Amino acid sequence: MSAASFPILITGAGQRVGLYCAERLLDEGQPVIISYRQNRDDIARLRERGAIALQADFSNESGIMAFIEQVKLQCNGLRAIVHNASQWQAETPGEEADAFRQLFSVHMLAPYLINLHCSELLLQSNHADIVHVSDDVVRKGSANRPAYCASKAGLESLTLSFAARFAPRIKVNTIAPALLMFNDGDDDAYRTKTLAKSALGIEPGPQPFYQTLRYLLDNSYVTGTTLTLNGGRHLK
Repeated sequence: MSAASFPILITGAGQRVGLYCAERLLDEGQPVIISYRQNRDDIARLRERGAIALQADFSNESGIMAFIEQVKLQCNGLRAIVHNASQWQAETPGEEADAFRQLFSVHMLAPYLINLHCSELLLQSNHADIVHVSDDVVRKGSANRPAYCASKAGLESLTLSFAARFAPRIKVNTIAPALLMFNDGDDDAYRTKTLAKSALGIEPGPQPFYQTLRYLLDNSYVTGTTLTLNGGRHLK
């Protein structure tokens, strides 16, 4: 595999924003490796288009390390890593510690270990990026989901540390979106309440996220930065 065709690794790309980004990159002729947790019809479609799809369990160290070994067997270099894998887990009374460990593993331990153990793959590319995907909720905190919020805040801190560690060869940045896409089961009352939280008041879909990702991949002078994608929620 030549340096010009090194793939971009996207974790959590089996659905929604991650899937959209994988499809857009494939449209542009960019090779892609994705991770997914649950098998879906869209995974087969990505494979038909040439993507390498690897099932992964990021809930514990052994699952993360097994995934890293799979990636190393598939390529001898990477153009970028996009840490999109995420978990929205209820912090149920009596089960808070388990929820915290799970969220920490998916949102912090997986990116931490993947960055460390795949950095040599990134260094094979003339231009290399790591993009962490955080959440706009980090700005304010969350009374209902403090563990989720804390794990995403920790991911933003990892951005600063890895940007310093890997400069100048690898740029490391964060995208922190608010809600981009509703779920099919979201009712009208929830949708209205959620849209009112932003100044722009729209459901933008995955396109603005991909545009932001593309900006980071194409810009040679941005590292250690968190780009907020929230429709002006901070203005409300």
